[in-house]
Amino acid sequence: MNLLNFISQFPDEDSCKLKFKEFRDQVGVSCSKCNSKEHRWIQIKWQYECVKCGNRTTLRSGTALHGSRLPFRYWFIVMHLITSTKKSFSALEIQRQLGHNRYEPVWLMLHKLREVMGRRDEEYQLTDVIELDEGYFSTISSDEEKTKPLKRGRGSQKKSKVLVMVESIPVEGKKTKKGKQRKVGHIRMIVINDLKAETLKKIVEENIALKSIIDTDNSNSYTKFKDLDIEHRPKIIPKDKVNEMLPWVHIAISNAKRLLLDIHHDIEPQYLQSYLNEFCYKYNRRYFGDKLFDRLLIACVSYKNNI
Repeated sequence: MNLLNFISQFPDEDSCKLKFKEFRDQVGVSCSKCNSKEHRWIQIKWQYECVKCGNRTTLRSGTALHGSRLPFRYWFIVMHLITSTKKSFSALEIQRQLGHNRYEPVWLMLHKLREVMGRRDEEYQLTDVIELDEGYFSTISSDEEKTKPLKRGRGSQKKSKVLVMVESIPVEGKKTKKGKQRKVGHIRMIVINDLKAETLKKIVEENIALKSIIDTDNSNSYTKFKDLDIEHRPKIIPKDKVNEMLPWVHIAISNAKRLLLDIHHDIEPQYLQSYLNEFCYKYNRRYFGDKLFDRLLIACVSYKNNI
């Protein structure tokens, strides 16, 4: 949706409320007291009333907007901004665009949107052939870690470990437009505390479908994959062959790092997953075009935030 179409469709607060109600009616409203799905709409109050017990549910209740006092139009503007570009926006830039006088509510709104993005992606498992590797993202070290000598490599206090999984289907007899031997599908990035084999095994079990094929290097962290109902193909990969044998997982890592460095000056480790949720959500829906706004709106209606 381009900017002119957005302005014409949502010129005021009521138009945003009506659109939000339209999608909420499609998803369905569940009573918080008796779990009934039957409700009547009270227009004057902008609330649902349960037919069975009479309990009322506000338009925001049980959604990503639960507990927020920001106008619906603020939410719609932010959803439009972050779905209309491949890149992203910092909370400070969003605050400037909205002209809001406080930073914290805008920051919280962005993280609520990123959380529902991640929860939506968790509904689906990766399939077929998957490239898997770990990436190391720059984050701010805690005050306690700053007092310790700075380490290099995997154990550095300024790096957070991320397990990256990318659907990478071989293309027979030809190459893709980018000259690769494989075609990229969906991606998943999960922040992890350690690289223990048991930790990675659990994550793979939850995020990759049975009977899939996983291509990795020969790291000892992947030894437990043999216990799963998948085909694991570890390979000893020379440094000069990494981009040839595992092409897309490293492209995904470098693109995510570049995006985060461009938008956010400093990232605290506890919020890294939130930023990766947005990157993966938008990448997995890169062909949705104008429909991406509606898909994010459905996610906002479907999930209540834990933040």
